[in-house]
Amino acid sequence: MLNTSALEEIKKVPGYENKRAFSGAFATKPSGRMAARPVKCVAPGTNKKHSLDYIIDAVGLKDGMTISFHHSLRNGDAVMYQVISEIAKKGIRDLTLSASSLSVVQDCLLPFFESGVIRRIDTSGSRSKLGNYIQEGKLDKPAIFRTHGGRARAIETGELHIDVTFIAAPCCDKFGNINGVQGKSACGSLGYAMPDAHYAEHVVAVTDGYTETPLDYVSIPQTLVDYITEVDSIGDPAGIATGSIRVSKSPAELVISKYAADVIAATEYFHDNMIFQFGSGGMAIATASFIREKMLEKGIVASAGVGGVSGFHVKMLNEGLIKTFYDPQDFDLTAISSLGTNPRHHEISVSDYANPFSASPYVNMLDFAVLSATEMDVDFNVNVLTDSYGKLLGAPGGHPDAAAGAKLTVITMPLLRNRLPMLLDRVSTIVTPGETVDILVTEYGIAVNPGRQDVLDMLKGKALPLTTIEELKAKADKLTGKATPLRQNDKICGLVEYRDGTIIDVIHEI
Repeated sequence: MLNTSALEEIKKVPGYENKRAFSGAFATKPSGRMAARPVKCVAPGTNKKHSLDYIIDAVGLKDGMTISFHHSLRNGDAVMYQVISEIAKKGIRDLTLSASSLSVVQDCLLPFFESGVIRRIDTSGSRSKLGNYIQEGKLDKPAIFRTHGGRARAIETGELHIDVTFIAAPCCDKFGNINGVQGKSACGSLGYAMPDAHYAEHVVAVTDGYTETPLDYVSIPQTLVDYITEVDSIGDPAGIATGSIRVSKSPAELVISKYAADVIAATEYFHDNMIFQFGSGGMAIATASFIREKMLEKGIVASAGVGGVSGFHVKMLNEGLIKTFYDPQDFDLTAISSLGTNPRHHEISVSDYANPFSASPYVNMLDFAVLSATEMDVDFNVNVLTDSYGKLLGAPGGHPDAAAGAKLTVITMPLLRNRLPMLLDRVSTIVTPGETVDILVTEYGIAVNPGRQDVLDMLKGKALPLTTIEELKAKADKLTGKATPLRQNDKICGLVEYRDGTIIDVIHEI
């Protein structure tokens, strides 16, 4: 957790004076009112379509402003580079880049950081060369890493003010209506772009699927879009199904997944009309497969699925095992196709999905969530942002959001990776607090959070390999030797923000 000296150091950074330390998953309550964008009026017949060069001038982009992008094309995205290249040509500098996440493909932006076009980052995740750049301490101030729900909260409360958002739009009509399910670069749900579209000062659709005909499926309406620019390509949809999205074939991971499904089926949260979320990791998807088998055996159906959608979720939806699905992001082409054609497959904003400062985000519906972890500690804290050496490699994403909302949060994680223990005394970086995590499932046994005696009682006598977190830690130490505590540089280069806006941990320079 964040210590007092680190917080004081953070508060010395201009713009971070009011940052507060994390004090509990539900301790921080909102106040004030939501932010608002300028009132606008567009005359009938106005042409919104212009060159990117013209639009950058028209929106009045200047030094020191904030620009934003969504990451629904993931490693296939080409919009960030095209837009920032044009901005750089105009000599504009000192910008903040707010992206819903940054993938390896964004390494191409490094020259714009080095030349001073971009000086600050606000995102969910970063890795590869950009991650290294952050941890070399080269930004003007520490980067902010937010959860998906936390980013939406920050935008809607005005904490994160966006001057111009550039939305990668697979399909866009001449009026500015956008969707992500049609066009050659279809990426599916545009849930990540929706808060930006509603609250940015200016909204620009960047499209390679321009049409004169009004769209019959609209994700973001024309009433929010100020300008349209047409490009040859916004990216390659084949890059969507990369990174954390995979199907597990590891025998050990399949054992873990089977245990996880057995655990869930042994609780009161496995019932007819249940609501669930499975993460994008290989074990989570494998767990979903085992859960499907149990649903078929017992003849039960889920009333809803929530969160990112893969082809496997679509299979369950089409089989009638899931009645409806609420979708803020899609992980593959099967999911994208389903969103555009299945009336029971609903596109939702990431704010609707996970914003904690709302009347009730969709994560609050969850009976259970199955999530992965990079590391975990004996207090059930989870790390999904850095590796065992403190190096950036992932993103908080919706992990803390789903864990906080679900009645039962199950973490699937191998006890060892590459001969290194993944269960530690203290994780390298706390992203999801242990108070929101209920069960750890490993290939060597299942540990229940001591705060969930009710869950432990449900699992007793069910022929499950129950153990304690301390016993699992001792097993890891015996197999690998006790892990040496990570020695970190004192200099802070990133803030790990919990979904409520408080700082739960920091990233150190390497």
